[in-house]
Amino acid sequence: MTDKDIIGSIDELIAEEHKLREKATGAGLEEPDRTRIRQLEEQLDQCWDLLRQRRARREFGEDEGAAEVRPTSEVEHYQQ
Repeated sequence: MTDKDIIGSIDELIAEEHKLREKATGAGLEEPDRTRIRQLEEQLDQCWDLLRQRRARREFGEDEGAAEVRPTSEVEHYQQ
């Protein structure tokens, strides 16, 4: 997976999240949509973390391909 692939995934996840949030305006969302938004947020956190790992490895001359997707429980609570 390349940085471009990861960024493409991020763009797709954001687009889906925006559609769901637009749907929420006014009437709100039902539980399946709220669950999906939580899943999207978790996947986005993982994608951003993977992209940061790859960039850091590249910056320090390490193999960016060795970066791995970390568990949601690990990336969910990072401070921005």
